[in-house]
Amino acid sequence: MMRLSKVSPKKCFFLVLCFAVLILLVFNLRDKDWNTKSPHVLYARDEYQLDETNVAHEQSAVTTVEEVVDAAHHAGADRENDVAADDDSKADDRAAKETLTASDLPWYFSQGMRYPKPARRNRKTNKRVARLLPSETSRGDRISNQLMFVPPNYETIKRKGKLKTILLYNGLSPWNVKAGRDVFLSSKCPVSTCTITAQREKATTADLVLYKDHYIPPSVPRSPYQIYMMYFLECPYHTQHVKYPDVFNWTATYRKDSDIVAPYEKWEYFDPRIRQVEQDRNYALNKTRKVAWFVSNCGARNGRLQYAHELQKYIQVDIYGACGTFKCSRSTAERCFEILDRDYKFYLAFENSNCKDYITEKFFVNALTRNVLPIVMGARPEDYEASSPQKSYIHVDEFASPKELAEYLHLLDRNDELYNSYFKWKGTGEFINTYYWCRVCAMLHDEASFRRPKSYDDINEWWRGPGVCTNGSWRNYRARNPEKPVAESR
Repeated sequence: MMRLSKVSPKKCFFLVLCFAVLILLVFNLRDKDWNTKSPHVLYARDEYQLDETNVAHEQSAVTTVEEVVDAAHHAGADRENDVAADDDSKADDRAAKETLTASDLPWYFSQGMRYPKPARRNRKTNKRVARLLPSETSRGDRISNQLMFVPPNYETIKRKGKLKTILLYNGLSPWNVKAGRDVFLSSKCPVSTCTITAQREKATTADLVLYKDHYIPPSVPRSPYQIYMMYFLECPYHTQHVKYPDVFNWTATYRKDSDIVAPYEKWEYFDPRIRQVEQDRNYALNKTRKVAWFVSNCGARNGRLQYAHELQKYIQVDIYGACGTFKCSRSTAERCFEILDRDYKFYLAFENSNCKDYITEKFFVNALTRNVLPIVMGARPEDYEASSPQKSYIHVDEFASPKELAEYLHLLDRNDELYNSYFKWKGTGEFINTYYWCRVCAMLHDEASFRRPKSYDDINEWWRGPGVCTNGSWRNYRARNPEKPVAESR
């Protein structure tokens, strides 16, 4: 019979200690694994804000749709109120959203359900933390911040029942809105204690007097605490010169340095940290034609038609409409876009004017909602960069000439992998409703805006001054004016 060797007490203690350490290590690893899978906030809430000043434009890593969903669970809780198309492409968006909890997304997303809480104040200054006006941050459009703004004392405001009055001095019809509170209640605005009127006799008592495109001086005295705001939809070339340029406090235009930015469209990521995802399709498949353009205005002052004709010398450009040889009726517009999606790789999303921030539905609707790569002309390169999904377009100013652009388009035409790299933004976000009236109402409840209302010294200088628009390309403008910056906020 074999005799077992005797184990000393010292060795026994050492073995027990090792076993205990091993058990602790296993539990720690399991705990770490559990925590990494739980949908908790990745950043400290005070450190991460949904404000364009804190979001880097470049995303180094390309991820998958599943990772977008996972990260959006984390990022959803970080969007604070005080900071701040064919079936296949729609399916990409649905894939990212279907597994999201609606409460992760702010209320202004199509499936968002998370409403803002009253805004925080700085403990030292007692001022709101939210950056709502262009004077408070020089970057971004602040739309998300305004959509998520609720004044700190809003519960008291609601109990008192007093409404902010918005007077549409040009009447109701230009706005396609009803008098009263309907637009605020039907939109489920976080701040809805406003009412709309077109009765000019209320010009003395209205909190906001809003003009669209042209100014008509009221025949009654103005209160020093009233806000006068001018709304422009079109660019400076297509709007009137304002006769009384120093009466306005706020502006509402497509420009990012407007007080209430009213863009043609607004792209928003589900999670600002994830801007590229791998796609499961080849967007170049079966496309046999190169460049298309739907256009009817042949006399645009920025020379877009001449540029397209020069481009035609080096690559196939099919021009549909009054300015070209290809026909596609507006009455069958959807059929035209089906042809674009099926046959073409590129689309000329050329604006009729080259003006700061001027980006219209020609880019957002005609191109980005389709499976075609837009080539853009109009706003400055940095404006497209700030307003568009990452790597979703080609700007003509990236190339010295139409010939150089054509050479790059031929390269993309031969290389499906490179071409498809321009579609990795799909599934990372959506074009949101910017709820213009909700934001106007919320801003009217911001106490800081009324204590000492700011004003424009000369709205004409701000709107159409040097560097706001150019008849040629921005590339040539900068070459002619190397020391003169393109117009910024004034």
